[in-house]
Amino acid sequence: MAAIIDILTQVRGYFHQNLFFGIGVLLLASFFGGKLANRLKFPAITGYILAGMAMGPYMLALVHSDVALQLAPIPHIALGLIALTIGGKFSFRLLRRLGKEIACITILQLLFTFAAVSIALFLMKMPLPTALLLGAIASATAPAATVAVLSEYRARGPLTKSLMAVVALDDAGSIVLFGIILAVCSNNLPGGTALSPLAVAVRPFIEIGGAIVLGITVGFFVHLIVRNRRNRNEIIVIVLGAIFFCSGVAISLHLSPLIANMLAGFVLINSSAKNVRIFGILEPVQPPIYAAFFALAGTELNIRILGAIGILGTAYILARALGKVGGAWLGAVATGASPVTRKYLGLGLLPQAGVAIGLVLLAQEQAATIFSTVAVNIVLASIVFNEIVGPPLTRYAIFKAGEAHVQRPGEKNVSS
Repeated sequence: MAAIIDILTQVRGYFHQNLFFGIGVLLLASFFGGKLANRLKFPAITGYILAGMAMGPYMLALVHSDVALQLAPIPHIALGLIALTIGGKFSFRLLRRLGKEIACITILQLLFTFAAVSIALFLMKMPLPTALLLGAIASATAPAATVAVLSEYRARGPLTKSLMAVVALDDAGSIVLFGIILAVCSNNLPGGTALSPLAVAVRPFIEIGGAIVLGITVGFFVHLIVRNRRNRNEIIVIVLGAIFFCSGVAISLHLSPLIANMLAGFVLINSSAKNVRIFGILEPVQPPIYAAFFALAGTELNIRILGAIGILGTAYILARALGKVGGAWLGAVATGASPVTRKYLGLGLLPQAGVAIGLVLLAQEQAATIFSTVAVNIVLASIVFNEIVGPPLTRYAIFKAGEAHVQRPGEKNVSS
């Protein structure tokens, strides 16, 4: 064992700051991690994340933190592709059928999560402004993990459609909710940045509105270019180029690249029935991008944080889960959604990542006095926990709903 550790130390010393070595380690580790996860009846994404954690700076350190910084474009590529895919699921026909149901579920699970986390932390003696900010951050859901699981098992059915729609709208709703709470907190806290409530409250609407305009423009432009093309390679180049372009413009203008790419996909699927082929053509591109993305995300997760958050962090994680599951169930019941949607939708809403981290940074900037290291660590610990636990729960939900269409050895499609 000591000899193995010595060998790993020498390898790490020679190569761990090399970019290409880091990419190779992440892809190979995610491959084997995904295979092992499948054998244990977990989604491959769980294996990718755990493999990234093992290779990252907090464990074996075969991938240096500097390499992770150099690979920063990968998350933007993956999230852009995921957002485009989500948008491509929303035909006008589907929205007319699910519109009321999805709006109600999205709003209720947002508000229930916000209320559950805020109240739980306040009752545990956390200052009210801090509790409210953490409650707003808790409302954000990471669509990447959920969509990756749905794609891996080729899930289809009422639960899948509702889940895709809710995770697509959730981030927009959480940004608006956070903006409103931050507008109140930043003017009532010592040390908060002196911005008018109107200025802070309007900011998320400008961000979302600008992203919508950008996404519609890019989506229509791509439609015009690819509508008469039949060469699959040309279509892949055009669409990936559009994702890069859309994400780059959004980031430069401080807009939401997730919302922009989602609207591009929405425009594509509704501009022509022929554009459904675009999303099929993109499928072979997704596995290596997803593997690299989730393994890279794993390198950023420090499992030791889970042991340092104490009772406040535990309360945050439990209250958030209660709010997501309970709010989704209530919204599904109120709108007469299908039984499987009522029972299992909330289980697919637990992952939390990119948007939550962005909101944490904004909270630190605008309300630095009360948003301490403790608050930051609570959110980071929740991300670690939910990125590991969330995907298996999503897998459980779609199998119990009978909507998974890719089976592993020994697995059965169980209908509820």
